[in-house]
Amino acid sequence: METKYIFVTGGVVSSLGKGIISSSLACLLKARGYRVTIQKFDPYINIDPGTLNPYEHGECYVTADGTETDLDLGHYERFTNVHTSRANNITTGRIYQNVIDKERRGDYLGKTVQIVPHITDEIKRNVKLIGNTGDYDFIITEIGGTVGDIESLPFLEAVRQLRWELGDNALCIHLTYVPFLGAAKELKTKPTQHSVKKLQEEGIQPDILILRTEKDIPTDMRRKIAQFCNVSPDAVIQSKDAPSIYQVPIKMHEQHLDEIVLRKTGVPIEGSPHMAPWMHFLEKMKKAEKSVKIGLVGKYVELQDAYKSINEALFQAATYCDRKLDLRYIHSEKLNAQNVEEKLSGLDGVIVAPGFGQRGIEGKFVALRWCREHDVPTFGICLGMQCMVIEFARNVLGMADANSTEMDPQTPYPVIDLMEEQKSISNLGGTMRLGAYDCKLRPGSRAAEAYGSEMVSERHRHRFEFNEDYRRQFESAGMKCVGENPKTRLVEVVEIPDKRWYIGTQYHPEYSSTVLSPNPIFLSFMRAAIAYQEDR
Repeated sequence: METKYIFVTGGVVSSLGKGIISSSLACLLKARGYRVTIQKFDPYINIDPGTLNPYEHGECYVTADGTETDLDLGHYERFTNVHTSRANNITTGRIYQNVIDKERRGDYLGKTVQIVPHITDEIKRNVKLIGNTGDYDFIITEIGGTVGDIESLPFLEAVRQLRWELGDNALCIHLTYVPFLGAAKELKTKPTQHSVKKLQEEGIQPDILILRTEKDIPTDMRRKIAQFCNVSPDAVIQSKDAPSIYQVPIKMHEQHLDEIVLRKTGVPIEGSPHMAPWMHFLEKMKKAEKSVKIGLVGKYVELQDAYKSINEALFQAATYCDRKLDLRYIHSEKLNAQNVEEKLSGLDGVIVAPGFGQRGIEGKFVALRWCREHDVPTFGICLGMQCMVIEFARNVLGMADANSTEMDPQTPYPVIDLMEEQKSISNLGGTMRLGAYDCKLRPGSRAAEAYGSEMVSERHRHRFEFNEDYRRQFESAGMKCVGENPKTRLVEVVEIPDKRWYIGTQYHPEYSSTVLSPNPIFLSFMRAAIAYQEDR
């Protein structure tokens, strides 16, 4: 069949959940046997989110091909089990950079370069790039931001043109908000009407409306919205707040979203989506009664989106272990030797988060020492793993001033050092060691046992590494380097076998954890935390 293009726009307010709706629709279409992928177009000028502060943009998600992307791509992968790539996340900055590069090369033959047609043509080219491969039946394109934003206008103009060019092979889903006014005790439809009017002013008529709401929207109100917005009544769907984002695909299917999309794109509707594995996960989530208490030590805990993939990987692992996740955020800047006992003593497991820079680092050392000495299951990721190494050097190997050269370039014991290939790099954007690399695990190690394999591939995002010069000293004292890159010998995994579960990974296993394929090392950590809980 010809590739179908679905455009998802948002109105009224931001953060309504376009990414979750897009992911849920992709999940349903994939469960019907179609080949589906999703792409996100972000209207900011940054080339990618890699240099954005987590307070600004939440987590930077890394794809297997080594691209730093928006966190919504994490949702796309978690909901579909389909890998995304550089082509799945495009920013205004990337679009303009491509156009300017073409202009500098003389590709436009001296013509005046303008928003229309040059910028919009470049947007359209990127929209259709994945479709031209012939690998997908449906491509869902989420347009970031809110209708009415100045920066979104070129994207909306490109969508308008594509709707005409693609005909029945394209449709638009518009997500809006229906607020409930407590004082009047009424749901209000006017914001949705205005949002659709704004979209229509840009030349786009939505085919499907999805109404985000806290309360049930009565049928007559939905009919009113349909009438005022030129949308068929059966294509007005409510997305009521759900206890879990993983229930949204089921809620959308109950309102026939997948069938409406198939019908409107001229695809025959046959049978129902095969959702049995997904329902199995939801059933386990529903039946879980006991909790497992995990502490996440990091410096961005005020903004939970900064650790989105870790949160979801922990939730998935807890669910498959028949537990509710009780996740406690512990600010590493506020953690010290005086309060560490009070903050950590009731936990079943501790995860030390990734990050960059000096701020909050000493609190991570305090947490790791306490966990190591009290034999609490502990998992360090990226900088968390590097902190494990530094803490061990200071308090076990007697190297009091051991550090990473990121934090202290003059440290006498640089147990963590800048990677050799990074030393000549001056530009920060997109220049780290990024993407999936192989890791060979030591036979018999806990990490190899967790994966059930001695060769794995996981994604990276770092500049600094374990200093090979100190490997022998660490091994002799009990911290084993059990995972390494087979080509470079870069240390990827450390563990202390004498402890219940004390493992650090230089890579980010959370990026590859999905609903239907939870990451094995997170499952192993969760089982260790539950066993520790039961031992106590």
